[in-house]
Amino acid sequence: MTVSVVVLHAAGCHLCEPAIATVDEVCSQMGLSAKHVDISASEELEARYRTSLPVVEIDGVLAFKFYVDEHDLRTRLERQLSR
Repeated sequence: MTVSVVVLHAAGCHLCEPAIATVDEVCSQMGLSAKHVDISASEELEARYRTSLPVVEIDGVLAFKFYVDEHDLRTRLERQLSR
């Protein structure tokens, strides 16, 4: 089963780099990959997400904003993979 993991981020976001690193590390360990979306390219995404960055969605559902807990991310991904 494939799980969709999306990290919404933007340049200059000091919380984004650690969140991206955590997501990429956990996904890699689980044989998954995350899609990184820079919201700067879209006025719609800027308006929707700028004040909540970084945002992580798992299978299209908001999972994290501001901070990504490694243990919680792993648990959520395991749950999705077992469906």
